[in-house]
Amino acid sequence: MPAIAVYCSASERIDPVHVQLAADVGALIAARGHSLVSGGGSVSMMGAVAKAVREGGGRTYGVIPRALLEKEVGDRYADELVVTDGMRERKGLMDDAADAFVVLPGGLGTLEELIEVWSSKALAMHAKPVVACDPTGVLDPLRQAVDTLVTSGFVQRAAADEVIWTRSAAEALDAVEAGLAAAAGAAAQPSEAVHTQEGLESGAPRDGDG
Repeated sequence: MPAIAVYCSASERIDPVHVQLAADVGALIAARGHSLVSGGGSVSMMGAVAKAVREGGGRTYGVIPRALLEKEVGDRYADELVVTDGMRERKGLMDDAADAFVVLPGGLGTLEELIEVWSSKALAMHAKPVVACDPTGVLDPLRQAVDTLVTSGFVQRAAADEVIWTRSAAEALDAVEAGLAAAAGAAAQPSEAVHTQEGLESGAPRDGDG
């Protein structure tokens, strides 16, 4: 059963359309036989995705820092809720437990999580699918900023393209499953050569680049 980490907002000041998006993603995670890795909160989008997974019969695994346990109102209905001493440990446990990442609109913490799994995939530190689901275009400025970094030579196009951008919950889950299948196929192939990742963020050309 693949585990999907969902990064999203815990803010209660956002448009309810985003909370519904999280619920839709959670319902599809359960319906397609996956489990959820979450930030361990029970409010806003974070709570909605976990609740929808459980309502669909799926398993939820939450990780929350002790300092945020009371502030975020911990997900006491999680099948497993791990309390950490800090954010770094939280992110590490979530990353390790996940087979894929889905990023929904969120705040600074969500952006940090997206950039971390995005950059580590670009550096071949993992082969897990990284999918952003942004129906309302909240993250469009981020995509434009990264495109500017590509044009300016700071980021390679191949690195920028490591995130799959989608506009609906169904598209996001389709992309996750396609990525999981591709990763499984690649793992089954004999390794030909270790490809150097030097220059991925600097924009230095790699063998075969035009």
